[in-house]
Amino acid sequence: MTAPLPQSRRPGIRAAMFVDFDNVYTGLMALDPAAAKRFAEDPKHWTEALAGGAGEESRRFLIRNCYLNPVVYSKYRPYWTRAGFRVIDCPSLTQRGKSSTDINLVLDAMDALSGAAHVEEFFVASADADFTSLIQRFRAADRMTTVIAAGAVAFAYREMADSVVESHDFVAILNGTSAEIPRMVTSAGLTAPLTTAPLASGAAGTAADAVRALVQAAPGPVAGSVAAHRALTADPSLKTDWGGHGKFGSWIAQIGQGVQYSSTPSPGWVWDAKRFSPELYSLASEGRPAIEEQVTRVTDVPALSTEQFRQVFLSLEAKLRDHPGNRSELARSVRDDCVAAGQPVSRSAVNFVIQGVVSAGGSVTDEMTARELAAAWTRNIEELCRLALMEFDDAEKLALRRWASGGLLESSPPR
Repeated sequence: MTAPLPQSRRPGIRAAMFVDFDNVYTGLMALDPAAAKRFAEDPKHWTEALAGGAGEESRRFLIRNCYLNPVVYSKYRPYWTRAGFRVIDCPSLTQRGKSSTDINLVLDAMDALSGAAHVEEFFVASADADFTSLIQRFRAADRMTTVIAAGAVAFAYREMADSVVESHDFVAILNGTSAEIPRMVTSAGLTAPLTTAPLASGAAGTAADAVRALVQAAPGPVAGSVAAHRALTADPSLKTDWGGHGKFGSWIAQIGQGVQYSSTPSPGWVWDAKRFSPELYSLASEGRPAIEEQVTRVTDVPALSTEQFRQVFLSLEAKLRDHPGNRSELARSVRDDCVAAGQPVSRSAVNFVIQGVVSAGGSVTDEMTARELAAAWTRNIEELCRLALMEFDDAEKLALRRWASGGLLESSPPR
Protein backbone atom coordinates (compact mmCIF):
# COMPACT_ATOMS: atom_id res chain seq x y z
CA MET A 1 0.00 0.00 0.00
CA THR A 2 1.32 3.42 -0.93
CA ALA A 3 1.76 5.79 2.02
CA PRO A 4 -0.40 8.92 1.82
CA LEU A 5 1.33 12.04 0.68
CA PRO A 6 2.11 14.50 3.48
CA GLN A 7 -0.31 17.39 3.62
CA SER A 8 1.20 20.86 3.53
CA ARG A 9 -0.90 23.61 4.97
CA ARG A 10 -1.05 26.70 2.79
CA PRO A 11 -0.36 30.01 4.56
CA GLY A 12 -3.07 32.49 5.39
CA ILE A 13 -6.19 32.67 7.52
CA ARG A 14 -8.97 30.38 6.33
CA ALA A 15 -11.92 32.70 5.74
CA ALA A 16 -15.45 32.66 4.37
CA MET A 17 -17.33 35.53 2.73
CA PHE A 18 -21.13 35.80 2.78
CA VAL A 19 -22.55 38.78 0.87
CA ASP A 20 -26.11 40.05 1.27
CA PHE A 21 -26.04 41.76 -2.15
CA ASP A 22 -29.38 43.57 -1.89
CA ASN A 23 -28.56 45.07 1.51
CA VAL A 24 -25.05 46.25 0.62
CA TYR A 25 -25.95 47.55 -2.84
CA THR A 26 -28.92 49.51 -1.53
CA GLY A 27 -26.84 50.98 1.28
CA LEU A 28 -24.05 52.00 -1.07
CA MET A 29 -26.48 53.61 -3.51
CA ALA A 30 -27.56 55.95 -0.72
CA LEU A 31 -23.94 56.76 0.13
CA ASP A 32 -22.10 56.75 -3.21
CA PRO A 33 -23.70 55.43 -6.43
CA ALA A 34 -20.30 55.11 -8.14
CA ALA A 35 -19.05 52.89 -5.30
CA ALA A 36 -22.25 50.82 -5.53
CA LYS A 37 -21.58 50.21 -9.22
CA ARG A 38 -18.01 49.10 -8.50
CA PHE A 39 -19.22 46.82 -5.71
CA ALA A 40 -21.68 45.15 -8.07
CA GLU A 41 -19.42 44.92 -11.13
CA ASP A 42 -15.95 44.29 -9.71
CA PRO A 43 -16.19 42.04 -6.63
CA LYS A 44 -12.73 40.60 -7.27
CA HIS A 45 -11.08 43.98 -6.63
CA TRP A 46 -12.51 44.62 -3.17
CA THR A 47 -12.34 40.96 -2.12
CA GLU A 48 -8.62 40.91 -2.85
CA ALA A 49 -8.19 44.19 -0.96
CA LEU A 50 -9.85 42.66 2.09
CA ALA A 51 -7.73 39.51 1.78
CA GLY A 52 -4.66 41.75 2.11
CA GLY A 53 -1.33 40.91 3.70
CA ALA A 54 1.17 38.24 2.77
CA GLY A 55 1.83 34.72 3.98
CA GLU A 56 0.34 34.04 7.39
CA GLU A 57 -1.16 37.56 7.51
CA SER A 58 -3.28 37.11 4.39
CA ARG A 59 -6.76 35.65 4.10
CA ARG A 60 -7.81 32.78 1.87
CA PHE A 61 -11.50 32.94 1.13
CA LEU A 62 -12.37 29.26 0.93
CA ILE A 63 -16.03 30.15 0.59
CA ARG A 64 -17.36 33.08 -1.43
CA ASN A 65 -21.14 33.26 -1.50
CA CYS A 66 -23.33 36.04 -2.88
CA TYR A 67 -27.07 36.12 -2.17
CA LEU A 68 -29.18 38.27 -4.48
CA ASN A 69 -32.69 38.76 -5.76
CA PRO A 70 -32.56 37.54 -9.38
CA VAL A 71 -35.65 39.50 -10.37
CA VAL A 72 -33.93 42.81 -9.60
CA TYR A 73 -30.19 42.16 -9.82
CA SER A 74 -29.69 39.25 -12.23
CA LYS A 75 -27.63 41.46 -14.58
CA TYR A 76 -24.82 41.47 -12.02
CA ARG A 77 -24.56 37.67 -11.78
CA PRO A 78 -21.79 37.28 -14.44
CA TYR A 79 -19.48 39.65 -12.59
CA TRP A 80 -19.73 37.59 -9.41
CA THR A 81 -19.42 34.15 -10.98
CA ARG A 82 -16.37 35.38 -12.90
CA ALA A 83 -14.86 36.54 -9.58
CA GLY A 84 -15.19 33.04 -8.13
CA PHE A 85 -18.37 33.60 -6.12
CA ARG A 86 -21.17 31.09 -5.82
CA VAL A 87 -24.32 33.09 -6.55
CA ILE A 88 -27.46 31.97 -4.73
CA ASP A 89 -30.78 33.22 -6.09
CA CYS A 90 -32.99 34.59 -3.32
CA PRO A 91 -36.25 35.74 -4.88
CA SER A 92 -39.01 37.44 -2.97
CA LEU A 93 -41.15 34.94 -1.10
CA THR A 94 -43.76 37.30 0.34
CA GLN A 95 -46.15 39.94 -0.92
CA ARG A 96 -44.15 42.53 1.01
CA GLY A 97 -41.03 41.79 -1.03
CA LYS A 98 -38.98 40.05 1.67
CA SER A 99 -36.40 37.82 -0.01
CA SER A 100 -35.02 34.49 1.20
CA THR A 101 -31.49 35.83 1.65
CA ASP A 102 -31.48 35.63 5.45
CA ILE A 103 -32.39 31.97 5.76
CA ASN A 104 -30.15 30.84 2.88
CA LEU A 105 -27.16 32.78 4.20
CA VAL A 106 -27.62 31.49 7.75
CA LEU A 107 -27.98 27.86 6.65
CA ASP A 108 -24.85 28.03 4.48
CA ALA A 109 -22.89 29.80 7.20
CA MET A 110 -23.82 27.17 9.79
CA ASP A 111 -22.75 24.43 7.37
CA ALA A 112 -19.41 26.21 6.97
CA LEU A 113 -19.06 26.56 10.75
CA SER A 114 -19.35 22.81 11.23
CA GLY A 115 -17.46 21.89 8.07
CA ALA A 116 -14.14 20.06 7.79
CA ALA A 117 -12.31 23.15 6.48
CA HIS A 118 -12.46 24.75 9.95
CA VAL A 119 -13.03 28.31 8.77
CA GLU A 120 -11.19 30.68 11.11
CA GLU A 121 -12.81 33.98 10.13
CA PHE A 122 -16.30 34.74 8.86
CA PHE A 123 -17.08 37.87 6.84
CA VAL A 124 -20.72 38.95 6.65
CA ALA A 125 -21.35 41.79 4.21
CA SER A 126 -24.63 43.21 5.48
CA ALA A 127 -25.87 45.88 7.86
CA ASP A 128 -28.94 43.76 8.64
CA ALA A 129 -29.17 43.23 12.40
CA ASP A 130 -31.09 40.00 11.76
CA PHE A 131 -27.66 38.36 11.52
CA THR A 132 -26.81 39.20 15.17
CA SER A 133 -27.65 35.68 16.34
CA LEU A 134 -25.47 34.22 13.59
CA ILE A 135 -22.51 36.34 14.73
CA GLN A 136 -23.16 35.12 18.29
CA ARG A 137 -22.84 31.52 17.09
CA PHE A 138 -19.53 32.30 15.38
CA ARG A 139 -18.15 33.86 18.54
CA ALA A 140 -19.37 30.97 20.70
CA ALA A 141 -17.40 28.65 18.41
CA ASP A 142 -14.29 30.86 18.90
CA ARG A 143 -14.20 32.10 15.30
CA MET A 144 -13.26 35.63 14.26
CA THR A 145 -16.08 37.69 12.75
CA THR A 146 -15.98 40.75 10.52
CA VAL A 147 -19.01 42.74 9.41
CA ILE A 148 -18.84 44.82 6.23
CA ALA A 149 -21.30 47.67 6.64
CA ALA A 150 -22.99 49.89 4.07
CA GLY A 151 -25.16 52.05 6.29
CA ALA A 152 -26.03 52.30 9.95
CA VAL A 153 -25.31 49.19 12.03
CA ALA A 154 -27.35 48.25 15.11
CA PHE A 155 -25.29 48.28 18.28
CA ALA A 156 -25.92 44.68 19.36
CA TYR A 157 -24.84 43.53 15.89
CA ARG A 158 -21.73 45.73 15.99
CA GLU A 159 -20.78 44.66 19.52
CA MET A 160 -21.00 40.97 18.65
CA ALA A 161 -18.58 41.29 15.73
CA ASP A 162 -14.84 41.28 16.35
CA SER A 163 -14.48 44.06 13.81
CA VAL A 164 -16.47 46.24 11.44
CA VAL A 165 -15.40 47.61 8.08
CA GLU A 166 -17.20 50.95 8.19
CA SER A 167 -19.13 52.35 5.23
CA HIS A 168 -16.64 55.12 4.46
CA ASP A 169 -13.72 52.68 4.53
CA PHE A 170 -15.54 50.27 2.23
CA VAL A 171 -16.37 53.13 -0.13
CA ALA A 172 -12.69 54.12 -0.10
CA ILE A 173 -11.70 50.60 -1.18
CA LEU A 174 -14.32 50.56 -3.93
CA ASN A 175 -13.32 53.98 -5.25
CA GLY A 176 -9.61 53.24 -5.05
CA THR A 177 -9.01 56.27 -2.82
CA SER A 178 -7.57 54.31 0.09
CA ALA A 179 -3.78 54.20 0.01
CA GLU A 180 -3.72 51.37 2.50
CA ILE A 181 -5.93 48.69 3.96
CA PRO A 182 -8.70 50.58 5.79
CA ARG A 183 -9.07 50.52 9.54
CA MET A 184 -11.94 48.76 11.26
CA VAL A 185 -13.83 49.78 14.35
CA THR A 186 -13.80 46.95 16.84
CA SER A 187 -16.45 46.17 19.40
CA ALA A 188 -14.34 47.99 21.97
CA GLY A 189 -14.79 51.19 20.00
CA LEU A 190 -11.18 51.53 18.83
CA THR A 191 -9.70 51.18 15.40
CA ALA A 192 -7.41 48.43 14.21
CA PRO A 193 -5.89 47.51 10.84
CA LEU A 194 -7.93 45.05 8.80
CA THR A 195 -4.84 42.91 8.32
CA THR A 196 -3.27 42.68 11.73
CA ALA A 197 0.04 41.05 12.51
CA PRO A 198 0.89 40.24 16.13
CA LEU A 199 2.82 43.02 17.81
CA ALA A 200 6.36 41.97 18.52
CA SER A 201 7.59 41.90 22.07
CA GLY A 202 10.38 44.33 22.72
CA ALA A 203 11.38 47.48 24.53
CA ALA A 204 8.96 49.82 26.23
CA GLY A 205 9.46 52.14 23.28
CA THR A 206 7.68 49.60 21.10
CA ALA A 207 4.78 49.51 23.53
CA ALA A 208 4.65 53.31 23.62
CA ASP A 209 4.62 53.41 19.82
CA ALA A 210 1.80 50.87 19.75
CA VAL A 211 -0.33 52.89 22.18
CA ARG A 212 0.38 56.16 20.40
CA ALA A 213 -0.62 54.62 17.06
CA LEU A 214 -3.81 53.25 18.63
CA VAL A 215 -4.84 56.54 20.25
CA GLN A 216 -3.93 58.75 17.31
CA ALA A 217 -5.98 56.62 14.90
CA ALA A 218 -9.04 56.29 17.14
CA PRO A 219 -12.16 58.39 16.37
CA GLY A 220 -12.52 59.23 20.07
CA PRO A 221 -11.15 58.31 23.49
CA VAL A 222 -9.89 54.77 24.02
CA ALA A 223 -10.73 52.85 27.18
CA GLY A 224 -7.70 52.60 29.46
CA SER A 225 -8.02 48.83 29.63
CA VAL A 226 -7.81 48.60 25.84
CA ALA A 227 -4.72 50.82 25.69
CA ALA A 228 -3.10 48.81 28.52
CA HIS A 229 -3.80 45.55 26.69
CA ARG A 230 -2.19 46.93 23.53
CA ALA A 231 0.92 47.98 25.50
CA LEU A 232 1.23 44.60 27.23
CA THR A 233 0.81 42.78 23.92
CA ALA A 234 3.76 44.75 22.55
CA ASP A 235 5.86 44.35 25.68
CA PRO A 236 4.69 41.72 28.23
CA SER A 237 7.49 42.71 30.63
CA LEU A 238 5.55 45.89 31.47
CA LYS A 239 3.13 43.77 33.48
CA THR A 240 5.60 43.65 36.41
CA ASP A 241 5.71 47.33 37.34
CA TRP A 242 5.03 49.27 34.13
CA GLY A 243 8.67 49.89 33.33
CA GLY A 244 9.50 51.18 36.80
CA HIS A 245 6.57 53.61 36.86
CA GLY A 246 4.47 51.44 39.17
CA LYS A 247 1.09 51.80 37.46
CA PHE A 248 -0.42 52.26 34.03
CA GLY A 249 -1.41 55.90 34.53
CA SER A 250 2.12 56.92 35.45
CA TRP A 251 3.62 54.98 32.55
CA ILE A 252 1.30 56.43 29.94
CA ALA A 253 1.81 59.96 31.24
CA GLN A 254 5.39 59.90 29.99
CA ILE A 255 4.95 58.49 26.47
CA GLY A 256 4.35 61.98 25.04
CA GLN A 257 3.11 63.20 21.64
CA GLY A 258 -0.15 64.51 23.06
CA VAL A 259 -1.35 61.23 24.57
CA GLN A 260 -3.24 61.92 27.81
CA TYR A 261 -4.93 59.71 30.39
CA SER A 262 -7.58 60.17 33.07
CA SER A 263 -8.81 57.55 35.52
CA THR A 264 -12.26 59.20 35.54
CA PRO A 265 -14.87 58.58 34.37
CA SER A 266 -14.64 54.84 34.91
CA PRO A 267 -13.03 52.77 33.45
CA GLY A 268 -10.45 55.46 32.61
CA TRP A 269 -9.70 56.89 29.18
CA VAL A 270 -6.74 57.64 26.94
CA TRP A 271 -7.04 60.26 24.19
CA ASP A 272 -5.15 62.36 21.68
CA ALA A 273 -5.04 65.84 23.22
CA LYS A 274 -4.15 67.34 19.84
CA ARG A 275 -7.61 66.42 18.53
CA PHE A 276 -9.92 66.08 21.52
CA SER A 277 -10.80 68.07 24.58
CA PRO A 278 -10.81 66.32 27.99
CA GLU A 279 -13.99 68.18 28.95
CA LEU A 280 -16.20 65.54 27.35
CA TYR A 281 -14.66 62.76 29.42
CA SER A 282 -15.06 64.24 32.87
CA LEU A 283 -17.98 63.19 35.01
CA ALA A 284 -20.74 65.62 35.73
CA SER A 285 -20.38 67.18 39.15
CA GLU A 286 -23.07 64.90 40.50
CA GLY A 287 -25.76 62.44 39.40
CA ARG A 288 -25.71 61.02 35.89
CA PRO A 289 -22.83 61.73 33.50
CA ALA A 290 -23.22 64.61 31.04
CA ILE A 291 -25.39 63.82 28.02
CA GLU A 292 -22.35 63.92 25.72
CA GLU A 293 -20.59 61.27 27.78
CA GLN A 294 -23.65 59.02 27.95
CA VAL A 295 -24.08 59.06 24.18
CA THR A 296 -20.41 58.62 23.25
CA ARG A 297 -20.08 55.77 25.76
CA VAL A 298 -23.04 53.78 24.46
CA THR A 299 -22.85 54.61 20.77
CA ASP A 300 -19.96 55.07 18.36
CA VAL A 301 -20.60 58.80 17.98
CA PRO A 302 -17.32 60.76 17.94
CA ALA A 303 -16.58 62.48 21.25
CA LEU A 304 -16.57 66.02 19.89
CA SER A 305 -17.53 69.19 21.73
CA THR A 306 -20.46 71.41 20.74
CA GLU A 307 -18.01 73.83 19.16
CA GLN A 308 -16.32 71.08 17.18
CA PHE A 309 -19.64 69.80 15.80
CA ARG A 310 -20.60 73.36 14.86
CA GLN A 311 -17.34 73.82 12.98
CA VAL A 312 -17.79 70.50 11.15
CA PHE A 313 -21.17 71.67 9.82
CA LEU A 314 -19.84 75.12 8.86
CA SER A 315 -16.85 73.55 7.10
CA LEU A 316 -19.06 71.02 5.34
CA GLU A 317 -21.28 73.79 4.00
CA ALA A 318 -18.21 75.65 2.73
CA LYS A 319 -16.46 72.65 1.18
CA LEU A 320 -19.35 70.73 -0.37
CA ARG A 321 -19.24 72.78 -3.56
CA ASP A 322 -15.49 72.16 -3.91
CA HIS A 323 -15.71 68.36 -3.81
CA PRO A 324 -19.01 67.24 -5.37
CA GLY A 325 -19.27 63.46 -5.32
CA ASN A 326 -15.78 62.90 -3.86
CA ARG A 327 -16.43 61.76 -0.30
CA SER A 328 -12.78 61.06 0.52
CA GLU A 329 -11.51 64.50 -0.57
CA LEU A 330 -14.46 66.17 1.14
CA ALA A 331 -13.65 64.55 4.49
CA ARG A 332 -9.99 65.50 4.20
CA SER A 333 -10.81 69.10 3.26
CA VAL A 334 -13.31 69.50 6.11
CA ARG A 335 -10.81 68.08 8.58
CA ASP A 336 -8.15 70.55 7.44
CA ASP A 337 -10.61 73.44 7.60
CA CYS A 338 -11.59 72.53 11.16
CA VAL A 339 -7.94 72.41 12.18
CA ALA A 340 -7.34 75.84 10.61
CA ALA A 341 -10.36 77.19 12.51
CA GLY A 342 -8.93 76.02 15.83
CA GLN A 343 -11.42 73.17 16.28
CA PRO A 344 -9.40 70.08 15.25
CA VAL A 345 -11.29 66.89 14.49
CA SER A 346 -10.17 63.61 12.97
CA ARG A 347 -10.96 62.59 9.42
CA SER A 348 -12.73 59.48 10.71
CA ALA A 349 -15.01 61.70 12.82
CA VAL A 350 -15.87 63.79 9.75
CA ASN A 351 -16.64 60.62 7.80
CA PHE A 352 -18.87 59.44 10.63
CA VAL A 353 -20.83 62.70 10.54
CA ILE A 354 -21.21 62.58 6.75
CA GLN A 355 -22.46 58.99 6.94
CA GLY A 356 -24.88 59.97 9.70
CA VAL A 357 -26.27 62.83 7.63
CA VAL A 358 -26.89 60.49 4.71
CA SER A 359 -28.37 57.77 6.94
CA ALA A 360 -30.87 60.31 8.28
CA GLY A 361 -32.09 61.11 4.80
CA GLY A 362 -29.89 64.12 4.16
CA SER A 363 -28.42 64.69 0.71
CA VAL A 364 -24.79 65.76 0.86
CA THR A 365 -24.88 68.36 -1.92
CA ASP A 366 -23.65 71.92 -2.31
CA GLU A 367 -27.20 73.12 -1.61
CA MET A 368 -27.14 71.89 2.00
CA THR A 369 -26.71 74.63 4.59
CA ALA A 370 -24.86 74.12 7.87
CA ARG A 371 -28.18 74.18 9.71
CA GLU A 372 -29.71 71.55 7.42
CA LEU A 373 -26.66 69.35 7.86
CA ALA A 374 -26.90 69.78 11.63
CA ALA A 375 -30.59 68.88 11.58
CA ALA A 376 -29.99 65.65 9.63
CA TRP A 377 -27.05 64.68 11.87
CA THR A 378 -29.13 65.35 15.00
CA ARG A 379 -31.92 63.11 13.70
CA ASN A 380 -29.33 60.42 13.17
CA ILE A 381 -28.03 60.79 16.75
CA GLU A 382 -31.56 60.62 18.16
CA GLU A 383 -32.23 57.44 16.16
CA LEU A 384 -28.97 55.87 17.36
CA CYS A 385 -29.96 56.62 20.94
CA ARG A 386 -33.41 55.13 20.36
CA LEU A 387 -31.90 51.93 18.94
CA ALA A 388 -29.59 51.75 21.95
CA LEU A 389 -32.67 52.01 24.24
CA MET A 390 -31.35 55.18 25.86
CA GLU A 391 -33.96 57.17 27.76
CA PHE A 392 -33.71 60.90 28.46
CA ASP A 393 -35.83 63.42 30.31
CA ASP A 394 -36.87 66.68 28.63
CA ALA A 395 -33.83 68.60 29.85
CA GLU A 396 -31.49 65.89 28.55
CA LYS A 397 -33.25 65.87 25.19
CA LEU A 398 -32.64 69.59 24.87
CA ALA A 399 -29.00 69.15 25.87
CA LEU A 400 -28.59 66.33 23.35
CA ARG A 401 -30.10 68.43 20.58
CA ARG A 402 -27.91 71.43 21.36
CA TRP A 403 -24.72 69.35 21.56
CA ALA A 404 -25.33 67.22 18.45
CA SER A 405 -26.31 70.21 16.31
CA GLY A 406 -23.42 72.35 17.46
CA GLY A 407 -25.96 74.86 18.76
CA LEU A 408 -27.24 75.52 15.24
CA LEU A 409 -30.81 74.34 15.90
CA GLU A 410 -33.51 75.94 17.98
CA SER A 411 -33.65 74.69 21.57
CA SER A 412 -37.12 73.15 21.30
CA PRO A 413 -37.09 69.35 21.11
CA PRO A 414 -38.22 67.61 17.91
CA ARG A 415 -41.80 66.43 17.72
